[in-house]
Amino acid sequence: MPKRAGSADLPLHGGRVPPWLAERMTRLGAVISQAIVHHYGRDELLRRLAHPFWFQSFGAVMGMDWHSSGITTSVIGALKRGLTPLAGELGVHVCGGRGRHSRKTPDELVAVGERIGADGAALARASRLVAKVDSAAVQDGFDLYLHGFIVTDEGRWVAVQQGMSDTRRQARRYHWLSEDLESFVDAPHAAIEGRGQGQIVNLADRRAAASRSAQVTLLADLGPDGVAREIAALDRAADLRVGRAAGRAPPCGQQPLLPHLVLPDHHEVRAEDVIPRRLHGALAAAAEQGPTDFAELLLVPGVGARTVRSLAMVAEVVHGAPCRFTDPARFSLALGGKDRHPFPVPLKVYDQTLRVLKDAVEHARLGQDERLQALKRLDDQARRLEREATGPSVDAYIAGERAASHTLGGRSIFGWEPPPDQDLDVIRSPAP
Repeated sequence: MPKRAGSADLPLHGGRVPPWLAERMTRLGAVISQAIVHHYGRDELLRRLAHPFWFQSFGAVMGMDWHSSGITTSVIGALKRGLTPLAGELGVHVCGGRGRHSRKTPDELVAVGERIGADGAALARASRLVAKVDSAAVQDGFDLYLHGFIVTDEGRWVAVQQGMSDTRRQARRYHWLSEDLESFVDAPHAAIEGRGQGQIVNLADRRAAASRSAQVTLLADLGPDGVAREIAALDRAADLRVGRAAGRAPPCGQQPLLPHLVLPDHHEVRAEDVIPRRLHGALAAAAEQGPTDFAELLLVPGVGARTVRSLAMVAEVVHGAPCRFTDPARFSLALGGKDRHPFPVPLKVYDQTLRVLKDAVEHARLGQDERLQALKRLDDQARRLEREATGPSVDAYIAGERAASHTLGGRSIFGWEPPPDQDLDVIRSPAP
């Protein structure tokens, strides 16, 4: 049975992902998903997608804005494009999306059920219930506009949906996981991502069980007109109490806390957004492994030190435990961001990282696991070294990346990165 897994509050950003990045995100998202399924199985991929901190880190390592609402749309879109051609082999099916695509989700799930021999009607019902809970049972001021539903051949699923509040300029992401969900209306979420906005109506809270039961009874006993009369009577009684001292409500019972990610409004990556020892561990592992030795190990020519640093962070996305993703901004330091924060996307590094990962996954499919295991050893090494490793400050690391950006094929929505001696004021408007 499913459960809600967690949530996230994110600054609301507009704009589109440029084609040169969208195509790379599609390939990188697919190959990371393949590596996770190879090492840990399909259920683990669903658990990762249901965890709001991992999901944000996953989007950040692919070159999206590390803190914005756009990560949700771009990750779901990249996975749908990248995993759909692999669905027969991988056993993972991505449905839904933003706007009109979200409304097609039930029909897509019925079609998936027919292909894999699962109960497509039940999956479609689950999709509708998930959307209804987060749009009607949870009234928190965020209107849903995105609904992604990812299901495996075994019929297990994860749902990721997002709502927006134009007045607050914020988005809230909701995560669901079919594993261990006992009820769609009694504390079902795996996570909800969002900043606290004061008191909200949440009829999916297990403490609201009496209210849900009373509402059903009222509707059955009184009918819609009778309910309207009761509400009018309550309003009149409330008017009579205006100005009177109100007694304090008894404290609510405790309920289990879900993973809840709240990201700041500032666009730039700041030192306080990154845990330095984890960054230094990845840098030290990349340096100690040695670019020449690592390239020979993976049999991919031309892998330099910068690519190994990127691979160390990507390897953590594949292998890291949930507690490793409390600072999703750190993963933007692997391949930058499309809006030039923390630095332009280094396309030469991005493409080399993709080649290494794709090569490792393709060999693993043939039973030659050594290259994927090499990436796991890189991640293991980073965790060991972070206890004692030292390195540059976050600001110094970002400054170094920006200085080298032109030589690494740096690109952003503002265009190609100019040489360091060129005035950056020439970058005035986004390029296509």
